Amino acid sequence: MLEVLPIQSKEEQEALCARCNIPFRTELLAYRALVDGELRGICQFTMDSEGGKIVDFAHAPDGYEFEPMFVMGRATLNFIDLCGVHRAYFDANYDNEILIKAIGFSRNADGRYEMDLTDFFKEPCKHSNKE
Repeated sequence: MLEVLPIQSKEEQEALCARCNIPFRTELLAYRALVDGELRGICQFTMDSEGGKIVDFAHAPDGYEFEPMFVMGRATLNFIDLCGVHRAYFDANYDNEILIKAIGFSRNADGRYEMDLTDFFKEPCKHSNKE
């Protein structure tokens, strides 16, 4: 079973960051993706006046799976949107451009991955990646 859940403690966040080889950032919020109770990935993110920002996005070292990573990315964006923040950026050092675009991001004029979340989760199937 696929589960994407917020990480409730900084101790757990730190341990999962270490497992996925990303820096633990105490000031960030985080989600984890699990399949049948096994870690598949972690996402650390924040929000500020510019928008929501995915800062770290990493899969577990014992294997990459598209679906858990995709769902985790979308869950993060949904949380950001529910907080009233309707612009999001993917600033993580992650080289799977197919996954980043599938989540919904496209490069802006500055080459930064960006996404407008306005009404995205009302009718997500109507949104398509133009890039």
